[in-house]
Amino acid sequence: MTALVLLSGGQDSATCLAWALDRFERVETVGFDYGQRHAVELTCRERLRDGMAALNPAWAGRLGPDHRLDMRSLAGIGQTAMTEETEIRMTAEGLPNTFVPGRNLLFFTYAAAVAYRRGLKHLVGGMCETDYSGYPDCRDDTLKALQVALNLGMERRFVVETPLMWLDKAQTWDLARRLGGDGLVELLVEDTHTCYTGDRTRRHAWGYGCGACPACELRARGWTAWRAGA
Repeated sequence: MTALVLLSGGQDSATCLAWALDRFERVETVGFDYGQRHAVELTCRERLRDGMAALNPAWAGRLGPDHRLDMRSLAGIGQTAMTEETEIRMTAEGLPNTFVPGRNLLFFTYAAAVAYRRGLKHLVGGMCETDYSGYPDCRDDTLKALQVALNLGMERRFVVETPLMWLDKAQTWDLARRLGGDGLVELLVEDTHTCYTGDRTRRHAWGYGCGACPACELRARGWTAWRAGA
C-alpha cells in the first residue's frame, strides 16, 4: 500500500496525487526538471502538495517526501517545442512537435529507481489515451510493456498505475470533484498549470494559460463539458 506519484504540477498528475492519497497508506512524489522551456509547472508542485495536505487530514498523514530529479540533458537530445522557443505544429511523422521522445519511458525508469530505494510499489502517472495529443508513450500498451521491463530489469514487483487512461478531460474534472470536493477542484484551477507557453497572466474559469495552445484548448473543452453536465 505504497505509491510514488509522478507529479509534474499539471492538472492530470495533481488529480493522480489525490487519487493515490485516497488509496494508499504512504505516498511520495517525484518531479523532473528536463529542461522544459518554462518552469511554471515545477513551481506549482509544492503549493499542490501543501494544498492537498490541507484539504484532508488523512491525506496529510499519508503524504511523504518529494523527490526532484535533474534530467536536463533530455532537452538537448529531443529538441522539441516543449524544450525550445519554437512554434507548436505537427511534424512529418504526424505527431505534434511537443512530443519529447522517450520522456515518459525515462520518467518511469527513474521513478522506479527511486521507488526501489524507497520501498514503494505503485508508480502512478497521469498518462491518458482518451483525451491526449497522440503521444505514443502515453498509450496503455506502452506502459504495460514498460511495467514488464521494469519488473524484469529490477527484479521487483512494481505496478504502473494510470487512473486517467480511459477518462476524457470532463471525467477527469469529475474524478477530482469526487475525490476532494469543491476544495480540490479549486486547488486544481488555481495551482495547476498545463499551458505549453507557461502563461500565468490570464485567468480563465478552468485556470491559467494562454487559452490558445493545444493543452489549454483541451483543458477548456473538458471544463466546459464537465460544467454542462455537473
